[in-house]
Amino acid sequence: MAPAAVHVKREIMAEPEAVWRVITDLDHAPKVLTNIVKVERLEGEGYDVGVRWRETRRMFGKEESEDMWVTEAVAPRTTTIAAESRGTSYSTVFRCEPSSLGTTLHIDFSAQTADAGMGQRLAMAVFGKAGMKATEKVLKQDLEDIAKAAEAMRRR
Repeated sequence: MAPAAVHVKREIMAEPEAVWRVITDLDHAPKVLTNIVKVERLEGEGYDVGVRWRETRRMFGKEESEDMWVTEAVAPRTTTIAAESRGTSYSTVFRCEPSSLGTTLHIDFSAQTADAGMGQRLAMAVFGKAGMKATEKVLKQDLEDIAKAAEAMRRR
């Protein structure tokens, strides 16, 4: 089954290093990101490949928890976060590109179900577009929250 994907981006008036500090500060994520309720570390300290955590988000009017882990971290440019749930693999890539205003932050989210059964394929056909639109809305809110925090750092 082809992966479902969403790309969002935003200009942030802060250097890539400040944006990087915000997106990699797992312990303060619930204070920065509107939709994150809590983060529980499972493995590792700081932020690097192999660090794992359980993230609880408010989505679609209810709370959902997913175990997540860092699969790539190239400070202060790019990081990839993975998750897996109910046979679907998720990947979220953050890219901090220097720009004339400071940083263009790109977020690429994708979901892929390797061995989707007939029920899963039917559900994706019926609900897939709506799910991706809702995901895009959540990611845009994350961009706004990250920008606010990184730009506030710049003013200190």
